[in-house]
Amino acid sequence: MTQTAPEALALDGLDVPTRLLIAGEWRDAAAGAVINVVNPSDTSVLASIADAEVEDGLAAVDAAAAAFPAWAGTAPRERAEILRRCFELMTERSEQLARLISLENGKALPDARGEVAYAAEFFRWYSEEAVRIIGDVSTSPSGSNRILVQHQPIGVTALITPWNFPAAMATRKLAPALAAGCTAVLKPAALTPLTSLAIAQLMVDAGVPAGVVNVITTSRTGAVMGPVIADPRVRKLSFTGSTEVGRHLLRQAADNVLKCSMELGGNAPFLVFDDADLDKAVDGAMVAKMRNGGQACTAANRIYVQRGVDEEFARRLTERMSALRVGPGTDPATEVGPLVDEASVRKVDELVRDAVGQGARLLTGGRAPQAEGFFYLPTVLTNVPLSARMVSGEIFGPVASIIPFDTEEEAIAAANDSEYGLAAYVFSEDLRRALRVSERIESGMVAINRGLVSDPAAPFGGVKQSGLGREGAHQGLLDFTETKYIALDW
Repeated sequence: MTQTAPEALALDGLDVPTRLLIAGEWRDAAAGAVINVVNPSDTSVLASIADAEVEDGLAAVDAAAAAFPAWAGTAPRERAEILRRCFELMTERSEQLARLISLENGKALPDARGEVAYAAEFFRWYSEEAVRIIGDVSTSPSGSNRILVQHQPIGVTALITPWNFPAAMATRKLAPALAAGCTAVLKPAALTPLTSLAIAQLMVDAGVPAGVVNVITTSRTGAVMGPVIADPRVRKLSFTGSTEVGRHLLRQAADNVLKCSMELGGNAPFLVFDDADLDKAVDGAMVAKMRNGGQACTAANRIYVQRGVDEEFARRLTERMSALRVGPGTDPATEVGPLVDEASVRKVDELVRDAVGQGARLLTGGRAPQAEGFFYLPTVLTNVPLSARMVSGEIFGPVASIIPFDTEEEAIAAANDSEYGLAAYVFSEDLRRALRVSERIESGMVAINRGLVSDPAAPFGGVKQSGLGREGAHQGLLDFTETKYIALDW
């Protein structure tokens, strides 16, 4: 028996669409199926949304392809003004959007407010970059001709976003795509689709033309997005998610030689040297570890602390972590919300039990509380052995694993002993040491004496198995363009 999605979910004065956005219209899925979106704080159903089929995905490509010539030909200033209006509307609706994120994702309201502000900034940044897609002209070394270089929009783009930052991951892809003159088919995560749908409505309200942005929600990502990626009209794939899924998508993209941006898994090392300011280091660890309850690809996963300060650092961090208030994301007093689903709780608990079983010392937490919802207590482990599973893979939860080290060379070797290379953190009051270590760490991003690395004006991305390409900054805009060289003489 099929069931159509309601027209919208009313939330604090914000009407959140629950259908597919295709060619400027909100429509039901072709088969009339729906997905239930669950609140991880209490497991209640927040909304039922349209569950797209293959034909819905291809209809979205049809719409994006039809809209591309006109949007690519739109004056950069006009595209910029529309993106600026998106920023303004997102700022106006920031509190409702933050509450929506807390409801479907579970993150604490202060964290959700921070995400909305960060996400909105991509609209503002790329409204300014849209008018700066600047080529160049030079003379060939032989003097026989001129070299004219242009950056042209690549075309229809397929954008796949994860559940952990439903607003920021959507705008970090949509804003540069539209600024460059591309059109988009956005597929948000089925666990947290409502935020992307609300942002899509916001973009429609801001004046984004029909077909330029299309949104399909589906419980069968592979089945629906496979034909979208295989469609020859799609020329760019941007994905944020696990390395395992990223590898699979790269194999699919190879058939049509798609340009790809891949922001994949992370296993961020957090290095604290014995000359670090421990107050700064603990503050930084709380940000780098506990943003979104540890459910971030940039989260401090391996905390290496030089012997001599490791016990004091662990004591201070434990004091801070054990004082955090755990509760529903929408409760103003909550500092740590739930994990996104039950499977995440099981995974985190298994990692903690594995580490303790191998000799790690549990200082606080280490269990799920007796409460409805997908909660796990903030946890600190020290003397974590290098053989523990949490050292080699992402924890994706509120668990801080402390590993002592002796020398700088040992710390660098440990930091680089991973297939991942997304973010890293270095704490030292010796700037020469901090820069020397930063240059040798195999990571796309390094934060020195701070726990936050993300910025719309900075190139976000990793090396090794953490991905391809960059998002944010001017590089993020150029990733949605093709460089064309024209030889001419005058």
